[in-house]
Amino acid sequence: MKATAIVRGSAVAAACAVAAPVFATNGYFPHGYGMKAKGMGGVSTALAEDSIVGATNPAAMVWIGSRMDVGLDIFMPKRDAERTGAQPPGSPLNGKVESDKKAFPIPEFGYSHPLGRDMAVGVTVYGNGGMNTTYPEGNFNCGTGPANMLCGSGTLGVDLSQLVIAPTFAVRLADRHALGAALLLGYQRFKATGVQAFTALSSSPADVTNNGYDSSTGVGIRVGYQGRLTDQLTLGVAYAPKMNMGKFEKYRGLFAGNGDFDIPEHYSIGVAFSPLPAWTIALDLGRINYSGVPAVGNPSSNAAPLGASNGPGFGWKNIDVVKLGVIWRMNDAWTLRAGYNRGDNPITSADVTFNILAPGVMKDHYTAGFTYGLDKSNEITGFAMIAPRQTVTGSSLFNSLFGPGAGGSETIGMKQTSVGVSWGRKF
Repeated sequence: MKATAIVRGSAVAAACAVAAPVFATNGYFPHGYGMKAKGMGGVSTALAEDSIVGATNPAAMVWIGSRMDVGLDIFMPKRDAERTGAQPPGSPLNGKVESDKKAFPIPEFGYSHPLGRDMAVGVTVYGNGGMNTTYPEGNFNCGTGPANMLCGSGTLGVDLSQLVIAPTFAVRLADRHALGAALLLGYQRFKATGVQAFTALSSSPADVTNNGYDSSTGVGIRVGYQGRLTDQLTLGVAYAPKMNMGKFEKYRGLFAGNGDFDIPEHYSIGVAFSPLPAWTIALDLGRINYSGVPAVGNPSSNAAPLGASNGPGFGWKNIDVVKLGVIWRMNDAWTLRAGYNRGDNPITSADVTFNILAPGVMKDHYTAGFTYGLDKSNEITGFAMIAPRQTVTGSSLFNSLFGPGAGGSETIGMKQTSVGVSWGRKF
């Protein structure tokens, strides 16, 4: 494939990713990257399945060969929030709302190209997100007339999307071992609506809500190792330090650090074992350190103005993620996959009010997938994911703002389904 075609394909995928944010399940990271990984719980650290590996373990690029992958995932979350027990009985602060938008297209793109036998280059386009809600105003009243659930006006919600373009280089060492690195070129955008009530708590009241989209950029790196220890056993390790992103100037009164919003440090270790040629069992153990990003990790109870360096955040804790998957190469044409993904819930009951805006509460994900070889060069991959409903309940922040019992308790909840398909071509 010509270099101009690679650049054009990357640009198209990037434009689609910005237009259609990614909505995630391990906090605001997706349960996996690439349709093959998504079909087996997101497992990928010790596998070399497609050219999306720049998003997970760049060392795997050296085993991929020359190929391109283009895919589309339709993600369907159902998110809701409810307040009960607000006093006095019958308080207009009580009520329930569901986020309106419930289906999101998520594109992906990857390309890999060998440089001889022992080196390879490629590019992967992927994204993160998940802090997306669009709650209607509902039937709430905070004492000054109709309001949304957080006592602002109009639609309540936030929209965060993060796009990463990852040029990747990998090299084979001693035949069975590989090292790789991906340069991470990040772009993110964000907007918030309907949180006018929070302006009184901010260091910059004009920069909290209803300012349209703002964007920022940043640069990071991901490094990885993959070793084929035996013909049956592969080990993989990948690490990405915190990615320093520019500030959201339009929302410097909302996010701690005057609008600072970085991409958190994350890493994984994985093994893949093939007891028989037709079967592979793979396991990933990963961690996402959300607490290292103050806008996300600072507790919402911090006694400082919104937007200050130690200002309130969403209170997300660091999470561990376990991914388990199995591959059955049924015949020359068909490959079947299944998997399970278990991630910690980053949200505690103490921070439930802030997380009405971003209810990233999911834990369990069950997946299945397939690949069908159309011919020696082309294949179609599909997957499906179901994540059962999870909830978090806690005391409302309004109990401290309006008086004990005035806000009762709040519950945020979510369940998810997702289906996707991709086309892969070997050159």
